[in-house]
Amino acid sequence: MKYYIIAGERSGDLHGSNLIKGILKQDSSAEIRAWGGDMMQAAGAEIVKHYKDLAFMGFFEVLQNLPTILGFLSFCKKDILQFQPDVVILIDYAGFNMRVAKFAKTNGFKTFYYISPKVWAWNQSRALNLKKFVDKLFVIFPFEKSFFKKYDYEVDYVGNPLFDAIADFKPTENFRKVARLGQKPIIALLPGSRKQEVEQMLAMMLSQVYEFPDYQFVVAAVSNLPRELYTRWQSIFPIKIVYDDAYNLLSVADAALVTSGTATLETALLNVPQVVCYRTSGITYQIVKRLIRVPYISLVNLIAEKKVVTELIQNDLTKEKLQIELSKITLDATGRNEQLEGYAAIREKMGTKGASEKAGSLMVNYLKN
Repeated sequence: MKYYIIAGERSGDLHGSNLIKGILKQDSSAEIRAWGGDMMQAAGAEIVKHYKDLAFMGFFEVLQNLPTILGFLSFCKKDILQFQPDVVILIDYAGFNMRVAKFAKTNGFKTFYYISPKVWAWNQSRALNLKKFVDKLFVIFPFEKSFFKKYDYEVDYVGNPLFDAIADFKPTENFRKVARLGQKPIIALLPGSRKQEVEQMLAMMLSQVYEFPDYQFVVAAVSNLPRELYTRWQSIFPIKIVYDDAYNLLSVADAALVTSGTATLETALLNVPQVVCYRTSGITYQIVKRLIRVPYISLVNLIAEKKVVTELIQNDLTKEKLQIELSKITLDATGRNEQLEGYAAIREKMGTKGASEKAGSLMVNYLKN
């Protein structure tokens, strides 16, 4: 069968690659065309467009790049019509993928959505559009199944694919030596995987370097962004940079400062105490603030349904507050242990590995039947 898969972000590339492996186990002759990245390509997909070209975030930023995004959307529609897939599979990336879902459904293509748009967080009526345009929805958080039930929409809960990625991860032996990190305890900085995120977040994270002289600060960088975004800071701060290896970095880290997103949950599952940070443009923040319908922004707290990690958002993200919260998870054993206990409860709540394989198996069976 023919599959057309769209992932527009780095995390989507990771989950898409594992989903492809799950599909190929059930349909070894599958023909897969995709928007994604290197991991999806390595898993067996023909990549049409790389996610690095699609990484726009925030209302203002999207508006600025609207002609480019609309051009991508037009190309995508034409490519789907030419490829004639048995199914269009959408992975997260809601702003773009919901438009593709409507187009695909209208043109008679079966549509599956893996990793639901976060409609439970804001503008919950979008759940009705999912029900209207998506034939099968595969969700990764336990609370999502009951949320969609309120809209009379039966969805498949498959577990969280991060368990697959982390279960398959084997720490590099002597990583400190390989990465030339030395033996000082490490505070990992995860400023995000988009250019706008790194520009907004990294400077604030680096404000802590001289406040914690007994620690070394190491930046988890991504090679799809310009290196100058990271290296320019090395003339100001005694920092080290690790590219495309956040898991290995976290495996040796004592604590982390993490930009809100998938990385907060990855950090929790790798058992590293963290402070969640987030800042965006003033316009975007004011819009989101009025739309948001959940009490937290980090996946860690949303899954726990209580505060496990501290979230410093927008105006609360100051050098002083960041120093206080980072001290609680580095210098205060009680603060560290409370967070680690919260992580343990989250792991128990979320289940075990196998989400990608389960989702792939369900998708192939739904298509065959």
